[in-house]
Amino acid sequence: MSKNTNYSYVGIAFIILLFGIIFVPKIIDRVSENDITRDESRSKNVSNTAISEQNKSDLKYIEINGERKKVPAFSFTNQEGKTITNADYLGKVYVVEFFFTTCPTICPIMNRNLVEVQNQFKGLEHFGVASFSITPEIDTPEVLNAYAEKYGITNPNWHLMTGNESEIYELANKGFNLYTAKDDSVEGGFEHSGNFALIDKEGYIRSRQDNFGNPMIFYNGLVPEAVGVDEDGIPQEITILKEDISKLLNE
Repeated sequence: MSKNTNYSYVGIAFIILLFGIIFVPKIIDRVSENDITRDESRSKNVSNTAISEQNKSDLKYIEINGERKKVPAFSFTNQEGKTITNADYLGKVYVVEFFFTTCPTICPIMNRNLVEVQNQFKGLEHFGVASFSITPEIDTPEVLNAYAEKYGITNPNWHLMTGNESEIYELANKGFNLYTAKDDSVEGGFEHSGNFALIDKEGYIRSRQDNFGNPMIFYNGLVPEAVGVDEDGIPQEITILKEDISKLLNE
């Protein structure tokens, strides 16, 4: 072996020793101070996504033109005079209805059914209800508060809301596709859907599927759970609504 070769090995050894003296302590310090994480972030993100998908229930998303239907932005005043927006419901599973306090027909049935649902999930901070008045000029916060007391509405996330009439009607008919209209020919002067919409924690409208694999979209709110089937042969859907709320709460 030549002298030049020996010098080469000595030089390499010196470089390695110098690297160890200068850089290794710095790396150790950064690890100890959590500047360098030991987990691979990419693997961690993939893992979290996989777990998230595993936690999804079998409830369907409502899709229009290939896009999942999400609750549009809204801002109204509740029975306590507070401004409530769609952002207040993020992270919560909630039921949506359109009603009015002077309704002489279906609204009392709908809200008694919703109170049963409320009581089923009593004390759960991630469950709520959004009730929008279609007669906002009548249903002031004071009127809505009295209505809440009358029906036993106690869930702090159950907001009875009033506000701009045209915005409420647009929210009903376009935002949720829950039919609402003024009609002097019907009792009470208004016609509106007796269905409930179910919203997940991310603000998407969800439902179970029918026998053909299609989303049911809405839940019938007009037949009490105790009745089972009404005189027209329509079965109650409060039981399945409760079951599907539980599914979404567990997602």
